[in-house]
Amino acid sequence: MLQRRALFSLLLAAVVAAPTLGQDATLEWKLKEKTPFYQTMTTTTTQNMTVTGTKVEQKQEQTFYFSYTPTKVANNVITLEQKIIGLKMNIDIGGSKVSYDSTAKGDNAAANNPLNKFFDALKGATFTITLDLSGKDGPKVTNLEGHKDFVDKLTAANPQMKTLLEKILSKEALRDMAEPLFAALPGKKVTKGKEDATWKRTSKLDMGPIGSYETTYTYTYDGPDKDKKEEKIGIKTDLKYTPPTDKGDQSLPFKIKDAKLEPKDASGTIVYDPKAGWVKSLEMKMTLSGNLTIEIGQQSTTVDLTQDQTTKITTSAESPIKAQ
Repeated sequence: MLQRRALFSLLLAAVVAAPTLGQDATLEWKLKEKTPFYQTMTTTTTQNMTVTGTKVEQKQEQTFYFSYTPTKVANNVITLEQKIIGLKMNIDIGGSKVSYDSTAKGDNAAANNPLNKFFDALKGATFTITLDLSGKDGPKVTNLEGHKDFVDKLTAANPQMKTLLEKILSKEALRDMAEPLFAALPGKKVTKGKEDATWKRTSKLDMGPIGSYETTYTYTYDGPDKDKKEEKIGIKTDLKYTPPTDKGDQSLPFKIKDAKLEPKDASGTIVYDPKAGWVKSLEMKMTLSGNLTIEIGQQSTTVDLTQDQTTKITTSAESPIKAQ
């Protein structure tokens, strides 16, 4: 009798400890026409550079507040109005600090900040995004409008940057920037531990004289949380950087001639709220290291670089910016 009880206890423990497979969930955007939602995106970056033996540390924390309003929902196609409703910037380059907060009451605390006009131009920028949910590979941003007005507004704030802004903020670049978050949900039912629980999306971003980035996102459904109210998705990224091909571009005071940059520890977690029908939160960390060869005044210099970056996104039904 004791032996049978002991054997039963061991079997029960094994069942409890075993990974739970077969859990399924429908991971899809469920947005309602004329019902807005809001996102807060904070990116923290620490960058250490060594140039000709001199070390320079740069720290940045930037927060963008977005509103999204589905203006039309029909036949698996959603038209969204995206608006930058606020932003905060804290930049420290070798001890030189710049701060900006569009949500601050009264005059901005950084009234003498030479970048204020540029940051002011970001607030209020509005885009129209067309999101197609019917693709076999998941949601896809098929169109983005409003980029020309956006670039014109930024150029007016800083005319010297016109050529650069037109290249790095093209319609295609802004569309590619908007897509990864929506691609985090495959738009179908998936089962933990099965082949369909993993899906991928590749994003290509051409930044003109800065170079191009090809990022492959691998998403894996990890199952519900302990309360079974939300679903968790793991995310890993693989980034490939390619130096600019147009060596004659004069929109930057330097040229990037060569680069060897390798990402590591690029992973994160997505939390999906099935009741709301959106990504409730996303947290992603990445370390990038390597070196760049840049040319200034026909002289080449090697820059050793290490960069740690954390991105956090949260979604809410209420505006994160309190009325002033």
